[in-house]
Amino acid sequence: MKTVVPARAAWSAVVRAGETLTITDLHGNQAVDFLVYDAQDTSVRYSAPDTVHAQGGIFLTTGSVLMSNEYTPLMTVVADDVGRHDTVGGACSKESNTLRYGHHTWSQHACVDNFLAEGAKYGLGKRDLVSNINWYMNVPVEKDGTLGIVDGLSAPGLSLTLRAERDVLVLVSNCPQINNPCNGFEPTAVEMTITGAGERGATA
Repeated sequence: MKTVVPARAAWSAVVRAGETLTITDLHGNQAVDFLVYDAQDTSVRYSAPDTVHAQGGIFLTTGSVLMSNEYTPLMTVVADDVGRHDTVGGACSKESNTLRYGHHTWSQHACVDNFLAEGAKYGLGKRDLVSNINWYMNVPVEKDGTLGIVDGLSAPGLSLTLRAERDVLVLVSNCPQINNPCNGFEPTAVEMTITGAGERGATA
């Protein structure tokens, strides 16, 4: 199943155990904000601290396991054309936009808006939003500990693939941010492809 997610839009799906989800950056330099929950019990959800602890680092790539707040695996990165993805930059919101870029940005759509609208379809609310992954987003850590948001490392057609280790609910915000370089100042579409276990294109 392939779905093109327009620039700035939200997307969600249940990915069954053993299936893979491939995220393709169609035009390059597009950040994709990502949350994942246990599909049967959404109180079990992605945990950034547990994932960072399990990987021994803040960047994700092939072999990285997305851990839950119960320290159990949700999904595993089984292929990655880019080599480094962010776990600490968070999701843009109206509040963070105004703080960082000025009150004139208040009316701009943000990833938190996407997560809330998409999550509501599954009974999720603001309290269910946690620190998210930013696929393709380049957030280097400087020597003094500060974070930067700089031009992405991706290019048109590059992709990453995750395998579901249990039935999971995935929420995506195809980031609408236009105030920093994470989307090259011009958000673009991405493609989501779910492949069944054993189907061509699935990664063992």
